[in-house]
Amino acid sequence: MTLQDLGFDRWFEEKRAASPRKDLALARVTAVHRDGYLVRNERAEIFAEVAGRLQFEAASGLDWPCVGDWVFVDFYNNETLAIIQEVLPRRTLLRRKTAGKRVDDQAIAANIDVAFIVQGCDFNFNVRRLERYLVMVHEAGVRPVLLLTKSDLVGPEGVEERVAAVRKSRFDGEIIVLSPLTGFGLDRIHRALERGKTYGLLGSSGVGKTTLLNRLLGDDLFETKTVREKDGRGRHATSRRQMTLLDQGALIVDNPGMRELGQIGAEAGIEEGFADILELAPLCRFGDCSHTQEGGCAVLAAVESGAVPRERYQNYLKIRRESEFHLMSYAEKRAKDRAFGRYIKTALKQLKKG
Repeated sequence: MTLQDLGFDRWFEEKRAASPRKDLALARVTAVHRDGYLVRNERAEIFAEVAGRLQFEAASGLDWPCVGDWVFVDFYNNETLAIIQEVLPRRTLLRRKTAGKRVDDQAIAANIDVAFIVQGCDFNFNVRRLERYLVMVHEAGVRPVLLLTKSDLVGPEGVEERVAAVRKSRFDGEIIVLSPLTGFGLDRIHRALERGKTYGLLGSSGVGKTTLLNRLLGDDLFETKTVREKDGRGRHATSRRQMTLLDQGALIVDNPGMRELGQIGAEAGIEEGFADILELAPLCRFGDCSHTQEGGCAVLAAVESGAVPRERYQNYLKIRRESEFHLMSYAEKRAKDRAFGRYIKTALKQLKKG
């Protein structure tokens, strides 16, 4: 195996050459555990820890390694332990606001080439949730592909209705309809996978990401769990983010199901995810139109006429407000962190003088 088999290409080679740590060994993060990481190089998969300097300098959750990262490492004990010294610049980064009340960024996966957004044709199907995933994916600069799974549960007419609903939300990317139970559509996914490219599986709990990964591997290597029949809510089968190398050479990152998809300052993702709405903004009477109550607002007129679905417009406003609110909260948090950091440095200097 070579680093190229793990996704290393000219872009990363240029970043490596520009780094002062270019003489250190390279590896790719393949799994994130509570107590450490797994990294993979040309020879093996190795347990890794983060160097103390890197821990000390981390200002947010995004400064820590995540699955998919390329990292500079030192090896110890005959390459049975690695210490991560630095993270190479990321070409793409899927991120969200951390779950709960804490305002910080959480890295989902780095250096993903294609995001497979998985939605079931059963209770799981939700266009508004899809729009949230698309904001995340567009913000990262990653190409989205929608996988409509469990098609055997609704039949051809049900599938057509769901595809039509997705297209109505202005998603013009590739849609692959499949059923891991019957095998329908799996051949299309196999044809879409390219050697050396990294694909991320995104979706809520119980949607069938792990089942799909097992089918692509041709073996039940990973545990799966059933969903509750009364509401279709799933249980986490995947408890960690991990990368798997398929026999044909593609790399798949499986992620635990996400029920919260908050964003911090996702302006670019919102602009691309809701381009049809924002393209109307120049037609508004006022240049600073908020698209909520102003007279002469082209967006509101489009909503009233039905050109823009009301539910889509309301979701746009909700995601935009959340993103802006979290960004302000995050900026305040960072300002407090920097002030505290300056206080600590001043105190340390005074102690040295004393």
